[in-house]
Amino acid sequence: MTAPHIIGWAHTRFGRSDSPDVEALMAEVSVAAVADAGLDPSDVDVIAVGVFNNGFSRQGFEGALVGAGHPDLALVPSTHVENACATGSAALYTALDRLQAGRARVALVVGAEKMTATPNDRITDILLSGLHRATEADAGSFAGVFAGLADRYADRYGDPHDAMARIAAKNHRNGVDNPYAHLRRDLGFDFCASPSEKNPAVAGRLLRTDCSLVSDGAAAMVVALPDVAATARRSVRIVGRAHANDHLAIARRADALAFDGAARAFRGALAEAGVTLDDLDLLETHDCFTIAELLQYEAFGLAAPGKGAEVLAEGRTERDGLLPVNRSGGLKAKGHPLGATGVSQHVMAAMQLTGEAGDMQLRTADRAAVFNMGGAAVANYATVLEGTR
Repeated sequence: MTAPHIIGWAHTRFGRSDSPDVEALMAEVSVAAVADAGLDPSDVDVIAVGVFNNGFSRQGFEGALVGAGHPDLALVPSTHVENACATGSAALYTALDRLQAGRARVALVVGAEKMTATPNDRITDILLSGLHRATEADAGSFAGVFAGLADRYADRYGDPHDAMARIAAKNHRNGVDNPYAHLRRDLGFDFCASPSEKNPAVAGRLLRTDCSLVSDGAAAMVVALPDVAATARRSVRIVGRAHANDHLAIARRADALAFDGAARAFRGALAEAGVTLDDLDLLETHDCFTIAELLQYEAFGLAAPGKGAEVLAEGRTERDGLLPVNRSGGLKAKGHPLGATGVSQHVMAAMQLTGEAGDMQLRTADRAAVFNMGGAAVANYATVLEGTR
């Protein structure tokens, strides 16, 4: 199957944005990404838009908002998709399906969310829609559900408190180098490990530093077939990808801590790319909560079940480790505007593979994996990328 290439991108700063709405956020990145690819709006065959919304805005029909912000794109066929926190990757995969089916040569992928204008109690309720309300609403929040997973982990393997604090500290340390990050501050392990007035408990074992940030932001990419990419100034080839689902209700799963859907997606992407974990130079993964990143280490094979803490203690996922994880700062420091997250993760990886990551740049960055999940590892998207030039 033809492997499409990422040839251009654009990214806003994540955080509390002055942009009034999603339309304005998408306008910041859509044409900018096309120009970055060395193309004109007339070259774009299809647009895929990822916005979660679900109550953040009364304005729906987000697929048409790219053209509303830039009339030059208004007549391009455009589709809005939503898949909880994996909405951005769902938009990318929608575009890739069109390209690989021969229905387009150039696609624009845009992900965005405007969250900070919504009151906190309303945000909590909106996010609960990404869980199975019938069986999990009693947790009170998304954080409550992941706190429950942390409790299960503690019962089976021992308290993950220090491992979670190491993940938080690592990702905040990495976020200092990311000009797009919501919070560019090295908080340190001691702060992340200690409940305090500035780092209060949010739910169960989870402190504020264990939880990703409520953010505004947008990111966009141009993906194209090889004949278009051949004349681009740089390109990143998408050599493997997989999308796997798990039960929406955690109670329906054989093992809530196994993150089976995440494991199947990750293995599938590696298999399609013809590579192993050892062939990767970096991983951008979905650390919506620190316990999620810990469970992903074990699901992906970085560590045996219950042994994720060893990966952290040995520094294997640090910027100078065997497999740097979330060199961008991850959702933890970069922020998590839901619809933008999956697109942003792919942009961060592409920047590394083309040597354009600035202060984030790793010494060796030839092949990367990206993992983005919706809900508590319900909709799982894994991608393997290789830099070509």
